[in-house]
Amino acid sequence: MLEELLTLNIFGFFLIFTRVGTALALMPGFSAGFVPIRVRLAGALAITFVMTPVLVAGLPVRPPTIAALAILIMGEFLVGLFFGVIARILIGALQTAGTVISYMSSMANALIQDPIAEQQSSTVASFMLIMATVLIFTADMHHVMLRAIADSYTLMEPGAGIPVGDMVYIIGRRVADSFALGLRLAAPFVIVALTYYIGLGLLGRLMPQLQVFFFGLPFQIGLQIWVLAITITGIMMVFLQEFEEAYQGFILP
Repeated sequence: MLEELLTLNIFGFFLIFTRVGTALALMPGFSAGFVPIRVRLAGALAITFVMTPVLVAGLPVRPPTIAALAILIMGEFLVGLFFGVIARILIGALQTAGTVISYMSSMANALIQDPIAEQQSSTVASFMLIMATVLIFTADMHHVMLRAIADSYTLMEPGAGIPVGDMVYIIGRRVADSFALGLRLAAPFVIVALTYYIGLGLLGRLMPQLQVFFFGLPFQIGLQIWVLAITITGIMMVFLQEFEEAYQGFILP
């Protein structure tokens, strides 16, 4: 009896770990390259250990064949991948916003290695991504994601089939919404830059002898940095709200 209970618990633990670990492997912060792999693994195992007593009762029994077990594990992997990809898509809105802001402020060539996106990004985009990652954990937004994963065992029961069509539609919708959100977050900078360019063009026509680029570039950079300083709080609040609402639909009332 003890051996059967132990085997069932181990099977349930690793089945839950497949879904939770896959989602955490893509979550901003956990998936960053500067986080050691052992730390990520330890965090995923610890969270799975906490969730197992609550979720193990609703798990199916261990399949009798290797093929059925592989299909069950693959389904759990795809569900975890789905929740992790949503987080990556949402954080990509700040990458879009930071890139647009860099173009509008003539800082697009100031590139650094972004530890969150793990690629070359503009300084503005990297700054916004790092700030958003810190705020996600500070405001406990990662708890919303973990709660959505826990409640997903009611919406997407293991072994009961995966709604692939709905998942693909949600991911496609999130990609479009993420790009639109990035443009909305960068809207103040686009308006300021457009107004500034029009004024600079009129000034260049009225004073042809004026070195427009020599005069206008430093002022443009300083102006956009000032706009960033007064709007960054609102930008992060809107992003955190969108991040929470993206997972709110998977949380049971």
